[in-house]
Amino acid sequence: MIRALLTIDDVSSKNTPAIVDYLCEKNIRAIMFMVGQWAENNPDELVYALQHGMIVGNHSYTHPHFSEISFEEAKREIEKNEEVLNGFYKKAGVERRYRPFRFPYGDKGGDNKALLQEYLSSNDFDKVRDTELGYPFWKANGYDKDIDTFWSFDFAEYNIRPGSGFGLEDVMKRIHDNEPEDGAVLLKDNSNHILLLHAHDETEALVPEYYKIFIEELLKNGVEFIEPSFI
Repeated sequence: MIRALLTIDDVSSKNTPAIVDYLCEKNIRAIMFMVGQWAENNPDELVYALQHGMIVGNHSYTHPHFSEISFEEAKREIEKNEEVLNGFYKKAGVERRYRPFRFPYGDKGGDNKALLQEYLSSNDFDKVRDTELGYPFWKANGYDKDIDTFWSFDFAEYNIRPGSGFGLEDVMKRIHDNEPEDGAVLLKDNSNHILLLHAHDETEALVPEYYKIFIEELLKNGVEFIEPSFI
């Protein structure tokens, strides 16, 4: 059995409701990470995700590289996004029970990493349950201790752009790769994963319903999607 938690970055987008509808159809509950500035441009789409059972976490207000900003600037990014996100939960009429956080680009802040982890812990952000992810790289990088939500498998579909030379077939290769350069082997019996996908209208324009194609491939290969839980 292969068990996986689905996380989706960069909500909200115009295609967010379609993604949510498909996930509901498949009985998959995802953690979606919101960029406040972008969600303010697509507010109805964010509310739709909340009202249809998705957990929405903090992904910063403007999506910067945290290693390129000061600790004080990092706190402002997080706290401003908290205000925006709380407002969306209130507008949706949904209780906010969990507060997961993900750094944009997986950039944990460089020299400020320890300060940011202490900040996330002391401000009651929730750590996604990752106790089943016993990969050597997971522990070597301290992900098992970090409060923020990292991933064990990245679809990398955000690379599908005009002229990039990266397309649908490249994502499929990643899904079936038994010797990945980064992350863990996805389709390995008795493995557990946190998956990273993105809600990008740019990808949708080039590969309509890309999220459906990838998730169907996982389901076909025995992946069971699990309910989000927190430590």
